[in-house]
Amino acid sequence: MVDGLIGFKVGMTQVFEEDGRVVPATVIKTGPCIVVQKKVKEKDGYDAVQLGLVEFTRPSRVNKPRSGHLKKAEVPPLRILREFRFDDSAEPLKVGDQILVKQVFHADDAVDVIGTSKGRGFAGLIKRHHFAGGAATHGSMFHRAPGSIGASAYPSRVLPGMRAAGHMGNARVTVQNLRVVRIHDQENLLVVKGAVPGRNGGYVIVRKA
Repeated sequence: MVDGLIGFKVGMTQVFEEDGRVVPATVIKTGPCIVVQKKVKEKDGYDAVQLGLVEFTRPSRVNKPRSGHLKKAEVPPLRILREFRFDDSAEPLKVGDQILVKQVFHADDAVDVIGTSKGRGFAGLIKRHHFAGGAATHGSMFHRAPGSIGASAYPSRVLPGMRAAGHMGNARVTVQNLRVVRIHDQENLLVVKGAVPGRNGGYVIVRKA
């Protein structure tokens, strides 16, 4: 079976455990996903399947290369396609099969969630890198400035990798080892403990840790 599924973040909530503890959790609508393409080691060098999230879109929204790719697999127009490794010996898959969340994940599983973090635009170094800044009183004139950034006579340049102000967020982020708290197989909902990167409605990849 495949080691993950595509989904999108619904939002955060809280779940009560049997002992009364409150657990902060994120709800992810995971799947159903359709097998669009199957790759085998003999032909492609590795075993994998390409899955598409069942979130149909208008045919006019799909470009011609993807439209031909989907038409060859005889599946409807899909927006999001991702590739996952799979073990064909456990349960053979063929193009057009639909995979549900209950077939891949179970309660108390550890999962990794990959998403795109929220974009913060151009941010200063205090917000971006958690610098302390300077004194705010007694006329210090040094509050949220970066301070000196270069060396003296040697090497007389700014070294690469210096932390400074710049573009923050809107990057691929992986959160590892989140515990699956609940599974609602009727709605294909996966409830995981903790936070997940990205905005509500943003696409994520959930795979076994």
